[in-house]
Amino acid sequence: MHGKVIEKSIPELIEELTAHYNEDGQQVVTHLEGLLYSNYVKYWDYIRLESLLTLQNPRTAYPDEMVFIVYHQITELYFKLVMHELNQVKTTDTITAAIFLKRIERCNWYFGQLINSFEIISVGLDQDQFLKFRVALNPASGFQSVQYRMVEIACTDLINLVHNDMRDKYDDYSTIEELFEELYWKKGATDTKTGQKTLTLRQFEEEYSNKLVQLAYEYKSRNVWSVYKRLSLEDQANETVKQALKTLDQHINIDWPLMHYKYALVHLIKNKTFLEATGGTNWKEYLPPRFQKVIFFSALYTKEELENWGKKWVEKEVISKIQAAKQG
Repeated sequence: MHGKVIEKSIPELIEELTAHYNEDGQQVVTHLEGLLYSNYVKYWDYIRLESLLTLQNPRTAYPDEMVFIVYHQITELYFKLVMHELNQVKTTDTITAAIFLKRIERCNWYFGQLINSFEIISVGLDQDQFLKFRVALNPASGFQSVQYRMVEIACTDLINLVHNDMRDKYDDYSTIEELFEELYWKKGATDTKTGQKTLTLRQFEEEYSNKLVQLAYEYKSRNVWSVYKRLSLEDQANETVKQALKTLDQHINIDWPLMHYKYALVHLIKNKTFLEATGGTNWKEYLPPRFQKVIFFSALYTKEELENWGKKWVEKEVISKIQAAKQG
């Protein structure tokens, strides 16, 4: 039909509506009569625009704090979209390679948008304003994004999120609770001098640990990697599927944390001195992928790719920035 939309007649629509409502024991006449009294849908009501625009509440008078808040709210909404796709991967019982690929590609689009727009705050923010209003945000930190932790758990086996130094001490028989205590990001919010958890980490664990452990149980056999391994061998060998997974892996574990690292290099180096992050997180050790070696789908990479994880990005974007900052 060359894409032409076929309009149904009113009697045809009435017949289909009647069958639809009859399935639930409803009278179609009642629902049609209800349309006489209902209002038209308005765009601003549908997306709750007025409510949305009240959710930005800066703690200081510096104008760029509004940019900072809005961008992070947008980030969390994109994370929600990613989890929406990953949840469908989890709940679809007989998922095909085509549907699986579609979900992963959507996740890549969402992360791609975040990564490509990060310069809004990494470059766009006025540094003097940022260094002042950030003080008012302690001990809050982007480290406390629970949705980002949820995305990690939904993608891979939990042991892959254990800190690189501790990973060899655990195996497939380790409990989720045991693994959870050794997740890599906890080291990033631990005081390197005292070994004590920062307030940022303690608050986060108190609020979300139980939720994240429960989520880990839900995704234990239904995370992205587990679902991929249940595809046919032919589908697993499909280069398009494999590349989509590698792109997702690299977006989450290289590009996204290193965007934050690049941002830190712009805003947290002053007079050739590294400033502390809000919440006391150890950003210099926590953000670089070469230190964490968090890789969701390691079986898809060559030995050389694993050994050089994140190295090219660091050489291009990070080392050059550090050298430039120290020079002047």
